[in-house]
Amino acid sequence: MTHRSVFKNRISLLGKALKAAFPITLPVLAGYLVLGFGFGLLLNSKGYGPQWALLMCLLTYSGSMQYAACDLLASGASLISCAVITLIINARHLFYGLSLLTRYKNMGKAKPYLMFGLTDETFSLTVSNDVPNGQSPRYFYFAITLLDQIYWIIGGLIGNIFGTLVPLNTKGVDFSMTALFIVIVLSNLLKKKTRLSSVIGLACAMICLVIFGPENFLIPSMVVRAVVLIAARPLITKVIGDEREDAADPAPVSNKEEARCDAD
Repeated sequence: MTHRSVFKNRISLLGKALKAAFPITLPVLAGYLVLGFGFGLLLNSKGYGPQWALLMCLLTYSGSMQYAACDLLASGASLISCAVITLIINARHLFYGLSLLTRYKNMGKAKPYLMFGLTDETFSLTVSNDVPNGQSPRYFYFAITLLDQIYWIIGGLIGNIFGTLVPLNTKGVDFSMTALFIVIVLSNLLKKKTRLSSVIGLACAMICLVIFGPENFLIPSMVVRAVVLIAARPLITKVIGDEREDAADPAPVSNKEEARCDAD
């Protein structure tokens, strides 16, 4: 195949994946427009215009960390302080990545972006939705990740521009990220497939909160949660019932167009 044909086939596969992923990402669209708006508004209140909002949404793309970065930038925090705080806030992504090793095993050139674009909401959509029939896992997961970031960029830009035009009191805006996490947990509790694991995760977090306190419980709760969920995996699988193995390790579809693209 010529390079032009390969490119057209890949665009076609991506278009199909975006069409399949869009309905799944609608809850994130609603949340990210609001959360991104809040971030853009908060960043503008610290004196940083739309170009900075765009750069942060493109290159940083870490919701809770971007909210924290607004105060770090305004206070002139050192690079070391920023690095340590970033590690603490985003430490949970280490466990997200570990749980996706099998799922992202054969992602090819898309894998670096899938790793970069792994947010709480993208992780939730990835693990709670099966790849539709006839879809390539690689393009499907890429489409979910891409759409989520686009929503975040749009929300951040609109919020920053709005803050420039209409000065507002931004007190309490940073709570919007916590509100989205609550919505995601409640959504998982309503699904039989993720209910037990969500309850276990909440229980681990509450126990660590009591033991370590609100300032230090995050990382211990992530570690304890990962260990307990791994140990309880047989029980979770038994409770769920005949859970399909391909939900955790989706086999690539036999798509001749994708195969030819990869071969070239």
